[in-house]
Amino acid sequence: MSASPLLLAKIVWRDPLTDAVQEFVLAEGATATIGRLDTSDICIHEQHVSRQHAVIQYRDGVFLVSDLGSANGVFVNGARINEPFPLISGDEIRLFVPALHFFALASVEDVVNATQHGTVITAVVGTGSGRLIVTNGPQEGSPIPLLRPTLTIGRASPRADWEICLQDPSVSRPHARLQSVESAWIVYDLGSANGTFVNGTPVNEKGRALRDGDVLTFGSTVTLFREG
Repeated sequence: MSASPLLLAKIVWRDPLTDAVQEFVLAEGATATIGRLDTSDICIHEQHVSRQHAVIQYRDGVFLVSDLGSANGVFVNGARINEPFPLISGDEIRLFVPALHFFALASVEDVVNATQHGTVITAVVGTGSGRLIVTNGPQEGSPIPLLRPTLTIGRASPRADWEICLQDPSVSRPHARLQSVESAWIVYDLGSANGTFVNGTPVNEKGRALRDGDVLTFGSTVTLFREG
């Protein structure tokens, strides 16, 4: 029998439509997307919230929050963030208007309530498959399944012959490559003019292995990598 995941933190916010307090419990390794879309792990129907606004991801013992190219930004304790920001207990995450509160401990009562309401968010099990989700720009919301072991990413044009075409003039022709290696995805930059970034860190020709919840930026296009 496998061990139950460690439940490490919780997110608390007040629903702007119903005024009800909502609580989500985060397990070790969890990735939680936040946005106006019903498919978001934490869905907030508020006009200032982008359809795909932010993501909280677990990395090396810490939960970090990242902006997904939202229209109105992500603020932690009143300061706008431009790169992944490590959260500590008591931090306020504000999506321009709605505010969420992060706590580093979840009580037994919290876990019981979240389990009953289906608001426990656990880690995704890696299977070697994956997808990119465009989170801003003209292709926002478009899922891009990674169906081949090697895929080239570049600007959409009449002569484009790469597998993933992005409608973004700041994307090079071609721009980057994704490759599946031993059930993991690796992204490589192909000498693009404006760079390829993972969680705000530039990627070079040597590549960068991806993990669930990583934010990939190609030119001005922001995408979210999801396992499975």
